[in-house]
Amino acid sequence: MWKNRNVWIILIGEFIAGLGLWTGIIGNLEFMQALVPSDFAKSLILFAGLLAGVMVGPLAGKVIDSSSKKRVMLISGFGRMVSVMFMFLAIEFQSIIFMIIFMIAIQISAAFYFPALQSSIPMIVKDKDLLEMNGVHMNVSTVSRIAGTALAGAMLVVMSLSSLYMASMVAYGFLFALTFLLNFEDASDNKKDEKGKNAGSFKEVLPVLKETPIALTVLILTFIPFLFIGGFNLMVINISEIQDDQTIKSFIYTIEGICFMIGAFAVKRISNDKNMVPLMFGFVTLIALSHLSLYFADIKWVTLFSFGLFGLAVGCFFPIAATIFQTKIPKEYHGRFFSFRNMLDRVLFQVVLLGTGLFLDTIGLQMMAIVFGLLSLTLILIYGLRLFRQPVAIAQQKTP
Repeated sequence: MWKNRNVWIILIGEFIAGLGLWTGIIGNLEFMQALVPSDFAKSLILFAGLLAGVMVGPLAGKVIDSSSKKRVMLISGFGRMVSVMFMFLAIEFQSIIFMIIFMIAIQISAAFYFPALQSSIPMIVKDKDLLEMNGVHMNVSTVSRIAGTALAGAMLVVMSLSSLYMASMVAYGFLFALTFLLNFEDASDNKKDEKGKNAGSFKEVLPVLKETPIALTVLILTFIPFLFIGGFNLMVINISEIQDDQTIKSFIYTIEGICFMIGAFAVKRISNDKNMVPLMFGFVTLIALSHLSLYFADIKWVTLFSFGLFGLAVGCFFPIAATIFQTKIPKEYHGRFFSFRNMLDRVLFQVVLLGTGLFLDTIGLQMMAIVFGLLSLTLILIYGLRLFRQPVAIAQQKTP
């Protein structure tokens, strides 16, 4: 796999693009913090971009399946470069409208780019290397997030906001150039349209989930990390205001990212087929506790501990969840199930984003942390008892 030039192009491109993405995100937070006093208004701005991404999702899927994936990545990559121009206009005119246009444009580009990238990976590496490739790709993305946020925090001290977005645009341009170098056989052009028309709908996934209680439970439990992830950026802004410290934003992203990588690496050593379900419940409980600990968000070291604990727990939870989905859901439903999950994740993200903004404006970060943490523990208790009592019920049904 490591002798494949396409693998290196994708990984290097992911790292460079990640630097640009997270440099831009830090710039977005800084821009909104200066012009938008309401946390709910900030969430609405972020929501606009995410909603646009969800709305074009079905179209993106059809385009990706019916045309060259490399071409889709090139066009969407160019679109990301163009979208940054709207942020230059937003900074020049101190305009929130231009920022909203930027958020919409970049999310639409991402809705085409990332599915095209994910669907091209199986064409680049052999089936036996897919797991390794996806794992390395995730870690490269995490490293770029750590480096991007740390770099952006340092750049804000000595450079203007416009320079930050210029760096982001250069990174996207480098990714665009690297994409031209990709060379792989794309089978999508040879697929028959009739096959795509006869593909099953999302509704067929629901009976499968009902017949697979552990997969349904994991799907519901993924709501708990999304309670944290959905409002992540807004919480970071709020914490920096509570502590009156702009540098805390970079520290939070760095600590959380490092702990996420440690968790993703360690989970392979501590898990096996027999203890994955108890471990999953243990890690999701740690996520709930990390939310509760944000009640002490005015204390710097407690804040860093909370986000570090979350990163460690979620870095362990997601690989276990993915493994359960891959092994418990029948393979003939994998495509529809993971598409269904992706859309569900985006909707959950948006709902939590709006809810976080509303709660931050009304009850504040510390009370919101208590509410979300208790809600998470309630879900864990309900579905944990239901799942672990089920083997007893099955055994009783088999008894004559």
